[in-house]
Amino acid sequence: MSRKSDIEALLARAEKALPKIIEEYEKSLHSQTIHADLRIDIKDFFGNLRSVLDYIAHDIVDKYCPRANKGDILYFPIRSDKNSFEGVMKKSYPELDINNKKVYDILEQEQPYIKAENQWLTQFNKLNNENKHDNLVPQTRQETKRVNVEIKGGGNVNWNPSGVRFGPGVFIGGVPVDPNTQMPVPSSSQTVTVQTWVDFHFDDINVSAIWLTQESMKRIKQIYELVKSEL
Repeated sequence: MSRKSDIEALLARAEKALPKIIEEYEKSLHSQTIHADLRIDIKDFFGNLRSVLDYIAHDIVDKYCPRANKGDILYFPIRSDKNSFEGVMKKSYPELDINNKKVYDILEQEQPYIKAENQWLTQFNKLNNENKHDNLVPQTRQETKRVNVEIKGGGNVNWNPSGVRFGPGVFIGGVPVDPNTQMPVPSSSQTVTVQTWVDFHFDDINVSAIWLTQESMKRIKQIYELVKSEL
């Protein structure tokens, strides 16, 4: 039995929830605390997307892996190295590489060991594993400051003050930097601004919560589009 309708319903539900999550996320940044409703919305959002991947896995096995043990618990494959991936494919997706090499290759190309941009899948998996408990993985608020100097006549310089320390005798655009304030001395030839970037990170994953939310939505939709015609 195809699970396409369930997959598409879950994707639609996640897409509908995303704007609300983003709106509540911005409110939480302003108040510097994550509200309980937002925690629940994020938890449900990731849970629905996890179900999409696992429904895809079940449809693949049902259609192309008749020798699979139907009593085994089946998950979408997520492995950090090729040997582990090949091992789980032989165990849980027997003969998929023979019966449908296209789908096998799609699953492999999404693995974290293939390219750095696939690391979202490792982070997504870790978050969902933690979320099997009652509470969402704690999130920490992080602020990143950046100094930007616009020089009249053209040009600008910017830096992260936490990673740069200026000593005496440093000039930016002809204007000296005060070693005590670590900022250029006030000058009519420059406009100096300090920007503060604020975000929440998932503990133990060290990745932006809103980035992972949006990236997971985008990438899981892409995975489904790649395999949909084969299911």
